[in-house]
Amino acid sequence: MSVTYPSGFLAAGVTAGFKPSGLPDLGLLVGDPGTVVAGVFTTNLVSAAPVRLSRARLALGAPRAVVVNSGQANAATGARGDADAETTTASAATALGLDAAEMLQCSTGVIGEPLHLPQLDAALPALVDALSPEGGEDFARAIMTTDTVDKRATAESDGIRVGGCAKGVGMIAPNLATMLVFVTTDAAVAAPDLQRLAAEQLKPRFNSLTVDASTSTNDTVLLFASGASGAPAVAPGSLSWVRLAESVAAVGESLLRQLAADAEGANHVLIVEVEGAEADQDARTIAKAIADSPLVKTAAFGGDPNPGRILQAAGAAGVGFDPASLDVWIGDVQLAEGGVIPPEYFETDALIEKARAQMQVPEIAIRVKVGDGQARSRAMGCDLSYEYVRINGEYTT
Repeated sequence: MSVTYPSGFLAAGVTAGFKPSGLPDLGLLVGDPGTVVAGVFTTNLVSAAPVRLSRARLALGAPRAVVVNSGQANAATGARGDADAETTTASAATALGLDAAEMLQCSTGVIGEPLHLPQLDAALPALVDALSPEGGEDFARAIMTTDTVDKRATAESDGIRVGGCAKGVGMIAPNLATMLVFVTTDAAVAAPDLQRLAAEQLKPRFNSLTVDASTSTNDTVLLFASGASGAPAVAPGSLSWVRLAESVAAVGESLLRQLAADAEGANHVLIVEVEGAEADQDARTIAKAIADSPLVKTAAFGGDPNPGRILQAAGAAGVGFDPASLDVWIGDVQLAEGGVIPPEYFETDALIEKARAQMQVPEIAIRVKVGDGQARSRAMGCDLSYEYVRINGEYTT
């Protein structure tokens, strides 16, 4: 049931007419009174109106519900977009009997196209009527755009539940990674601690994902805590905090992998591990450069274990390291040592065939060692296929 797996949440999803496909495109998630929310958002300067509104309302600490539309991103819509976001949340709040300050908004879809407010107003009564503890699946489907499947995950520990859903298949790059993520728990957590949990367990994971090196205008990750489990409040440093953090991490990791696997036109997930760097940020920069490289991505699509493309991407990342310390593996097959590709790679078929076999699996593992430092990081991406070009070449048509 994804976001309604924990106690204290109702959700629904309906077709309002935001998308020409006639598929569900309007969702609502509501927490019990006393629910607190934390969030992290895109760093794109051209952020969407719902991002600006939600960021401002979270700072006031009152929200406990979110309304989500798919079809229009409400980005690059100027003053009208800001007014439409205010109107959307006010209308949803009135339908629920809430104050507008308790309502957040997320939008996803075509940038620049205004929201279809008449369709919203017409659909709200049915949306509110459909709210249910079993409505998580409908909500997860209503937030999809070009996703081929809905993405849901759950976890439980010591009687405390965590659930979540996500959407996103393109325009995904670190900071945050068009991606929307909603995670819920019935734990009782103070608002500052919940923000810490989101920053420590969700933000790094979703910042590791890159599909096309394009940071969206609308990226949003929200974490809700209803407190409805009845368990004592969870505070940092306690065993219950550790268990809750593990559950939130498990849900985040599952959603992350589902996002990567469903990337537009993707056939393979790329998992790039970089170790031996002098600083975590250096390792992250190199990992992202490899996962973002069009040459690495197309090699993954074609099943070509070309270590030269990995070496090139690492060296061009803008991070200083000794090239003579550069080692590269695809799966468990080492293809470069000390910055050198072994001659047998070109002189015999045995090594390249072993490496090619590592390129046929759904998740291709690339490991890079750049020195003897203690820092390491991971980036998760996907291959680049003909289908990705087709989908994005026809996106608004």
